[in-house]
Amino acid sequence: MQYELTLPADYDMAVIRKRVALGGHVLDDRVGLGLKAYVIRERGVDGSPVNQYAPFYLWNDTGAMTHFLLGGGGFQNIVRDFGRPLVRHWTGVACHPGPARAEVPRAASRLVATVPVDPDSDRTGLGLAAWTERQTAALRELAARDDVHSAVLAVDPHHWQAVRFVLWRDEAPADGGEPTAEELTERYEVLRLSMPGR
Repeated sequence: MQYELTLPADYDMAVIRKRVALGGHVLDDRVGLGLKAYVIRERGVDGSPVNQYAPFYLWNDTGAMTHFLLGGGGFQNIVRDFGRPLVRHWTGVACHPGPARAEVPRAASRLVATVPVDPDSDRTGLGLAAWTERQTAALRELAARDDVHSAVLAVDPHHWQAVRFVLWRDEAPADGGEPTAEELTERYEVLRLSMPGR
């Protein structure tokens, strides 16, 4: 799950940094949450055209996610301070720990790509399964890089989009680890990581 708060071009991102520093700990022991990466993009840094706060969540329990969003479980603070943003959510496909899992990640990357209409034209109806296997294998290979903390693959079956979210030890490569995706990859700074459901 992810929501993006795109802020004015002259917004002081120190406000978001302070917000995370003071309140980020509240999800450190949240039942049902796998992890929350408190991520930002700053205008002019790493090619970002915007100032943005865009936390990314991995939920182990959809009921806990529902409570967070609708039941007074924390999202009301975002709504109170910034208005109600659109919340994107995906079906988890794979999550792989990387060699840097024991370290605190400083960067993240997100690649959103369209799932091909006909990944295999063999007319068996299993092309999507074969595509998913290939993407999962590629994610596992990416997660083996020394500088990867965690790598996630998820799919939105409404819009047929796949998202690959990667936490990096130090710096996210411009291409997010995939040489053909430089223009599509968004890079973030990780301010904090909560991992109650490691």
